[in-house]
This record gives sequence, structure tokens and C-alpha cells, in this order.
Amino acid sequence: MEAYPMNGGNGPNSYANNSFLQRFFVDWSKSMIDEAIADYLDIQICPSSNTFRIADLGCSAGPNTFIAMQNIIEAIDRKYREFEGLSGSTPEFHVYFNDHASNDFNTLFVTLPPEKPYFAAGVPGSFHTRLFPKGTLHVVYSSLSIQWLSHVPKEVLDIDSPAYNKGRIHYTNARQEVFEAYSAQYAKDIEAFLHARAEEVVCGGLVVLIVPAIPDESPPSQLHTQSMFDILGSCLMDMAKTGIMEEAEVDSFNLPAYSTTSRELKNLVERNGCFNIERIVDILPQENKMRPSVQTLSDHFRAALEGVIKSHFGFDEHVLDLLFQHLYPQKIEDTFASLTTYMEKTTTLFVILKRK
Repeated sequence: MEAYPMNGGNGPNSYANNSFLQRFFVDWSKSMIDEAIADYLDIQICPSSNTFRIADLGCSAGPNTFIAMQNIIEAIDRKYREFEGLSGSTPEFHVYFNDHASNDFNTLFVTLPPEKPYFAAGVPGSFHTRLFPKGTLHVVYSSLSIQWLSHVPKEVLDIDSPAYNKGRIHYTNARQEVFEAYSAQYAKDIEAFLHARAEEVVCGGLVVLIVPAIPDESPPSQLHTQSMFDILGSCLMDMAKTGIMEEAEVDSFNLPAYSTTSRELKNLVERNGCFNIERIVDILPQENKMRPSVQTLSDHFRAALEGVIKSHFGFDEHVLDLLFQHLYPQKIEDTFASLTTYMEKTTTLFVILKRK
């Protein structure tokens, strides 16, 4: 499985300092998590050992995961206190922070809140596979993570395939065969993800997902987040034309990311058959009030994509700075008349699944 973690550490290009979009959705989803736990979580699923186990899949290394875990624990604690006959019986909490082994777990654990109301553990590995013993998790959380594929679809890199994606780094504005290859890979990965969680989550346990998406029936080119990948690909082609690297290196590079639709995700969950879909809610574009600068937006994408770009092209810091401090922000500005328009077109799903 491919593994290109977010930028670690606490430097100017780190995920910890460039994850404003992720933080927005952590904050925005708090009230919905409160409602979901109040409405759907059966607190009697906690075993006699009185240990409640929560996992954040794709946690990365910034502060967002700590805020999300605190929100979930507060909601569970509140439900215990309000539930008749269980006041004073709040369980101990064990939180598992999961990401690929190459994730910056050192920074993650150094920055753990000192007064955290839970025991913490790191669990390295891909969430497309089993990570925990059978029937041990009560709540699984994953925010803006399951859009990452286990690997780039092989067809888009095969020069003899109809899905060969020459000159592009993603399926945005590409041929239909390219999109279909990405969609098929996403279906396989979500099937693996749900199968693993079905083994790990206790009956009655919840899976909470925050998922990048596009509206049903909308082509990928209409989603501005996807267009950002198209702009980045254009920058890389411009760099190739100046001799920084060969065009063939761009042809052999594709981003392992896919944005689903509500209908597509619902169908995949129903096909798995192990979870009830309790809630799938779109965040309305007009609710998105973020107005980042062009450079802030470029830095955000650098924190997420620098690893995969550096691994493929071998760029040094000077070339990465050229790309993300000059070429990319300039093209973003030239493409979008207003970043207000860009942010208001960002679509995300809030999903609650309950293990049958």
C-alpha cells in the first residue's frame, strides 16, 4: 500500500500548522457528533471491564485529532451522566491514534494534551486492513481521510490502457475511463475499509466519517477542490516544459485521492451489509465561511501533498518552494475570480454508521 503521510513536525510547512480546513470540519461537526452519540449510541455496549475504546483512523500529527477525540469523549460522558441509573458510572476511555507507520507519531505524542481524559496508544497501519482485535472498538472516527486510496489505479499509469492519464495527475477533466478507474479503486478500498471495521466494531458501535464529496450527478470538474488538483498538474507540466523534470515523469504521476457522492457511498455501505446508515448529511456550501488567502490555500495543499510529490519527483526544498510559493498560488489566483467562490463550492458529507 502506498503511504505518503502529511508533513510532520511543527515547522512552517507542517500539517500541524496548515490544516485549517480540517480544523473547520472538526469544529463544525461537534454539534452533530453530540446529537449522533445522544441519539444512536447504546452505552450498554461497554463491557464489564468498563473501558470504552475509540479509534481515530488517519489521525496525522496535528492538534485536530485531539480536539475531535475530546469532543467525542465529552459527548459520551454527557450521555452516561444523563442516562438514568448510570450517573457516576462513566467508563475509562482508551483512544487509539492510527495512521501509516511513516506518520510523525513522535510529534503526535509529544503534543498530547497533558490533562487528557483518556489513555492513548498509537496504531500504525493502513485503515484499508484490520488494525484491532475482533469486537473491541465502540466508536470509530475518521475525518477527511478515506478519500485517500490504497494506491493509484494501475490502469491510469498503463500506457496501453484506455485509462492512461497522460499529461494529468488526477481524474478531474480527464477521460471517462480515467474516472471509472478511480471510482472502481475507491469501491474496492471502501469495501476493504468497511469489512475491517465490521470485524473490529462491537454490535451497536458507531462509525463517524467526515468525507470529501461531490453532489450527486455532478461531474468532478465542477468541484473546486478537485480543480485544485488540475491546477497543480498544470503547474507540474509547466515545470517540465522548462526542463526541471521530464514530461514523462508527470505522465507517470497521479494523486491517490477520490471524492465520492452521497449516493455512491450509500450504495457501498449497503452492499457491505454490516452497518445501518443512521445519517448522511451534506454540509451546505453557504455554511462554509472560510476565506483563506491564496498562499494559505497553497500551503494547505503543500502540507498534504508534498510527501507524494517529493517521493515521485525527488524535488529539493528550492523546487518545492518554487512550486508552492510561486507557481501554484499564482495559478490559483488566475483560475478563481474569488476564493469565496472556491470555498463555497467545497462539499463534505457527515456520516454516521451503526454496526448491526
